[in-house]
Amino acid sequence: MNRLAQETSPYLLQHAHNPVDWYPWGPEAFARARDEDRPIFLSIGYSACHWCHVMERESFEDERVAALLNESFVSIKVDREERPDVDSIYMQAVQMMTGHGGWPMSMFLTPEGAPFFGGTYFPPEDRHGLPSFSLVLRQIAAAWRDRRGDVTTASEELRRALVESSVPPSQKGNLTRDALTAAANSLAAGFDPEFGGFGSAPKFPPSMSLDFVMQVAARTGDPRLRQVVTHTLDQMGAGGIYDQIGGGFHRYSVDAKWLVPHFEKMLYDNALLARLYVRGWQWTKEPRYARIARETLDFIAREMRSPEGGFYSTLDADSEGVEGKFYVWTRAEILKALGHEDGEIVARLFDASDEGNWEGHSILNLPREPEVVARELGMEPEVLLEIVTRARPTLLAARERRVRPGRDEKILAGWNGWMLAAFSEAALAFDSDHYREIATANADFLLSRLRPEGRLLRSWKDGVGRIDALLEDFAGVAWGLIASFEATQRRSDLDAALELAREMIERFGDAEGGGFWDTPHDGEPLITRPRDLFDNATPSGNSLAAATLLRLGAYFDDRELEAEGKKVVEAMAGTVMRVPSAFGFLLSQAAEWIAGPPTEIAVTGSWEDVDVRSFWQVIGESYLPNRILASSTAAPLPLVEGKPLDRAAVWICERYSCQEPISDPEQLRSALP
Repeated sequence: MNRLAQETSPYLLQHAHNPVDWYPWGPEAFARARDEDRPIFLSIGYSACHWCHVMERESFEDERVAALLNESFVSIKVDREERPDVDSIYMQAVQMMTGHGGWPMSMFLTPEGAPFFGGTYFPPEDRHGLPSFSLVLRQIAAAWRDRRGDVTTASEELRRALVESSVPPSQKGNLTRDALTAAANSLAAGFDPEFGGFGSAPKFPPSMSLDFVMQVAARTGDPRLRQVVTHTLDQMGAGGIYDQIGGGFHRYSVDAKWLVPHFEKMLYDNALLARLYVRGWQWTKEPRYARIARETLDFIAREMRSPEGGFYSTLDADSEGVEGKFYVWTRAEILKALGHEDGEIVARLFDASDEGNWEGHSILNLPREPEVVARELGMEPEVLLEIVTRARPTLLAARERRVRPGRDEKILAGWNGWMLAAFSEAALAFDSDHYREIATANADFLLSRLRPEGRLLRSWKDGVGRIDALLEDFAGVAWGLIASFEATQRRSDLDAALELAREMIERFGDAEGGGFWDTPHDGEPLITRPRDLFDNATPSGNSLAAATLLRLGAYFDDRELEAEGKKVVEAMAGTVMRVPSAFGFLLSQAAEWIAGPPTEIAVTGSWEDVDVRSFWQVIGESYLPNRILASSTAAPLPLVEGKPLDRAAVWICERYSCQEPISDPEQLRSALP
């Protein structure tokens, strides 16, 4: 057993019994490397990573490979989900060296932490143009021993490049509505008109970019942009990337038509996608978008929620050592679970055949509309949907008897903030007390377990909180708390968001270059201070910070907070217009807000008043992507100050200039933009 046995990360614990003499990231490992003049082997991955499992089985469990590592290197394991700051630095380094990145990441560093060689997965034997891992280890050990000057030169060049890359861009500007429309059209140029999404395989769900295009389509009425959004939502929701039985989305599709997923399920994907489908329903009132949003959130509540109210990080792609085994079906299994008559109908609808559509099995998907299948079967569509509705829980129960994929039960602050926002927006949209209760429990968890003694932490597992929070945690939790406030009108959530935002400015703000660093001023010194500006699979900390500050500035009529948020967007304007696909969250949650202005809605009167409850239902159903919302219970807030708090009415305002109060729910529906 190595030093990882004392960690809480499931990924690190997976390697605790390797013969490799692993260290967790920390001063002990670096001190040993300096004392013994050894290079460091840094391996970064995460618990749901398929190829991380493969490299562990092939190499890290191999006594011969372990002997090479233990003889010549100090070996460090890092969970990228716990330490995205460390991952960001070395991922950028491996991309500079090789032109691509991924996990597992395999990096070789000097004892000071400077990278000099790296890659991703290395096989146990030479194949597909990749050298064996053993060969790489021997060559690196020889270079460190015999060609130290070359190693030092390479590490110094990479260090300089990494430092230069953290300098923010200098092309400042304003993103006007016309500029944002142009950005949406630029994104639409890469649209796949057959299968939806952008580009070709592999395809990742473009949740943030779609949110932005949806907003532009709504305000311009452009039917082409509308098609980009609705066709992609339809294709993803009908594909194998969506779990047709249990709800929730897998990480990405290996093909262009969303059929074959990489089967891991990530909390952040499902947070962003559930929220996107809620907004898609608000905009189009298409029932299937509401169904997909609800099923995704219900999956999270059922399988990814801790008893304390936090949300777990990931579900593995593998079970019993086989990727996707838990999720795929044979036609015979469906008939056995449902009986012959219903089973034949469900198998036809979900594309389950004797030959299968993937490696002899069937990934359930909906290649044809239910109405088409019903017509082929000579039945009414309503009858078919009734059979499917009855079949889903039966198939889910049958699937639950299988060996489940592993679950990473660490709870990450930032990711929980995004899921808190998703449950909160759904609570408001669907007027769901159940979702409100889940949101409230999560907000309480974040503000107690992950904020002991007032200091926000990043990770919590098995009763232990650890690792100081990063920018994405401060901004993500604050963003989620704002959404929670809007759904519950619990003033303490909004006040906590404001406290976190002010601490974020103080501890992460870059007074010279503008924007924010990913790590705090008093954080652990790394070889360079990371600053992630791009929205990739997750929103960047800077995009989250901008969105959060703009909303808090509006709620508290605080021009300084608003100005801090605008600075981030203005600093990035030139780069955003060149590559809008890299700034989906910044565009949808900050740039569109600034170009707005946002709609301000004040609701007065008691929640028990039937008209007031109707007001909230109308507001929740309405597509209002940029708005602030306050009620009598939130007083004192600038938006409700001076209004008769006991009167059942709604004020629609812009920059605190309000129209005449509305007392009728149907009148409100007509008055909302």
